[in-house]
Amino acid sequence: MASSEGSSAPRPVPGSYGLPVIGAVRDRLDFYYFQGQDKYFESRVDRYGSTVVRVNVPPGPFMARDPRVVALLDAKSFPVLFDLSKVEKNVLTGTFTKPTSLTGGYRVCAYLDPSHPTHGKVKQLLLSILLSRKDAVVPAFFSNFSKLLDTVESQLAQGGKADFNKLNDATSFDFIGESYFGVRPSATDLGKDGPTKAAKWLFWTIHPLVSLGIPMIIQEPLLHTFHLPPFLVKGEYKALYKYFFTAASQALDTAETLGLSREEACHNLLFATILNSYGGLKVLFPGILANVANAGQKLHENLVAEIRGAVAEAGGKVTFAALEKMELTKSVVLESLRLDPPVKFQYGRAKTDLQIESHDAVFQVKKGELLFGYQPCATKDARVFGPTAREFVGDRFVGEEGRNLLKYVYWSNGRETEDPSPDNKQCPGKDFVVLVGRLLLVELFLRYDTFTAEFSKELLGIKVVFTGVTKATTGPATE
Repeated sequence: MASSEGSSAPRPVPGSYGLPVIGAVRDRLDFYYFQGQDKYFESRVDRYGSTVVRVNVPPGPFMARDPRVVALLDAKSFPVLFDLSKVEKNVLTGTFTKPTSLTGGYRVCAYLDPSHPTHGKVKQLLLSILLSRKDAVVPAFFSNFSKLLDTVESQLAQGGKADFNKLNDATSFDFIGESYFGVRPSATDLGKDGPTKAAKWLFWTIHPLVSLGIPMIIQEPLLHTFHLPPFLVKGEYKALYKYFFTAASQALDTAETLGLSREEACHNLLFATILNSYGGLKVLFPGILANVANAGQKLHENLVAEIRGAVAEAGGKVTFAALEKMELTKSVVLESLRLDPPVKFQYGRAKTDLQIESHDAVFQVKKGELLFGYQPCATKDARVFGPTAREFVGDRFVGEEGRNLLKYVYWSNGRETEDPSPDNKQCPGKDFVVLVGRLLLVELFLRYDTFTAEFSKELLGIKVVFTGVTKATTGPATE
């Protein structure tokens, strides 16, 4: 790309949408089958010599009336999506709208711009829950995930392998319920069916943007052309709602003091907990394990030394102060989030005519145009992260130089150096996610010197199967 250094004159955004309907369908096929997500956007960057381009995004016809966007595909242009003075953020899913019958008839907080009167109330509720339950997170995590690893060891001892994802689905669901509301879903009427019901509703919510790996001739009309009928998950949603309405009664009391009805607040809690928290951990934890396993023995040794040393200094306990001393551990979690963010798409609609700057040029965008960011392109920008931008580097964010890169980590719908508030769209669980990622590594390396695993692709990310663990030979036990 030719550099525009010394010239700030804006130019039109390059790219093509193709013929109406036909162009969008063709691009959707490229996205899912012929090229894949990353290559779809990278090929457009190469074709037009620009990291800001006009493209169609899925799902397109007939689910979306207008699939045309201006795509922001580098680290410099992407952050305009966080600037609420420039963009409206009532477009979580961008080009298409999900039926409100999937969320109890309410348009939940994730789909609202911060200017909407309900947004700040719900966001404040979510932040207050996280703050009030902060001290419950660590004990709830170890209580649930130590049992998961007990099961892993038992399955390995029987000469087999241990499917982490399957165990994690049940464990994460119970952990989230216990840490947020003090009630494990499996101990209620939901029983052990909670994760299955949650996964079905989750699939109905995200199906326009996923691929099952089945033949195109079946998958296209089934998943990418029309919404799956919401009434088919009505029973699952009702059961989940019943759990939240009972277990989260204290949070719903708080909601009423904020001016929210218990019903609207409960639908918002269900959405945020199942889609954001539970869906996020289904992606995050296997991704961390895959990256750490593939990184090799040296990283394992360094994590063991850091984690056990910090816990020993804290008297054998995993405290928040001890966690803050584990810089490498935190870096590993952030590097995993950089490489494979749980939510890859971000949207914003231009409030006014805008000038958007990439590394190489300035582009003119008209008021009302839909801006789209494909996060993996922005967070793997070689102009920021250098020749290893596409690789997992566990200690990338260690030290002063590493900490200076944190402002380019965007997984939370904001910079890692910024904080969520009722007035912005940054994920309210930003700090919670990084915390539990660190706790996973702490539990793992207090218990084991090293581990091995096999990996494969699945619906929401990576499938991890443990093949072996080496018990810890030194260091404190988890308390």
